[in-house]
Amino acid sequence: MLPECQQRADELIAAGRLLYSMGMVPATSGNFSARLPDNTMLITVSGRNKGRLKHADIMLADAAGNSLDGNKPSAETRLHVQIYNRFPDACCVLHPHSVNATLLSLLTEGDIELQGYEILKAFPGINTHACKVTVPVFSNDQDIERLATLVETRMQDSENIFHGYLIRGHGFYTWGNSVDDALKHAEAFEFLFDCEMRRKEVTRQ
Repeated sequence: MLPECQQRADELIAAGRLLYSMGMVPATSGNFSARLPDNTMLITVSGRNKGRLKHADIMLADAAGNSLDGNKPSAETRLHVQIYNRFPDACCVLHPHSVNATLLSLLTEGDIELQGYEILKAFPGINTHACKVTVPVFSNDQDIERLATLVETRMQDSENIFHGYLIRGHGFYTWGNSVDDALKHAEAFEFLFDCEMRRKEVTRQ
């Protein structure tokens, strides 16, 4: 493994351990990837526990998500490809399955609107809490190509700048210009989803 591949793989392994410790990738859920300078990507092999990743659990794929080393990539690789094609600066995609994200997606009609939170500054281009961040919610679909097309159409047709999205009853996707950036966004989203869930609980009382 070339030095840069080794470093990105190490970072994905560390990200998996952190997110697993936070309860965000239980069992074998979730998937992670990192784009390399030649536009290939490292992506987690299908069905691996993200809290116990080893180098053998991270494979090499081309820009379209096709395996370059004989391993089977995550079933949702096409969603990673869509993000990399849409955002040229994105170098890492993380897909956790947290409890808050899963429940919030089921309890919310339409998109989730986040506003007034100081932690929104964790996302690029945001320098004030006085803003609104839209998080689209897509219906779960076993046809990943169809889901990726739906996500791309929404992003293409919207004037909003998205930093992540939810799949109903499933989990969320977020990305960044590095593994550290993507982790920061994942942690920020999880905090925000937790806040929204608690607000819903208070509202129901």
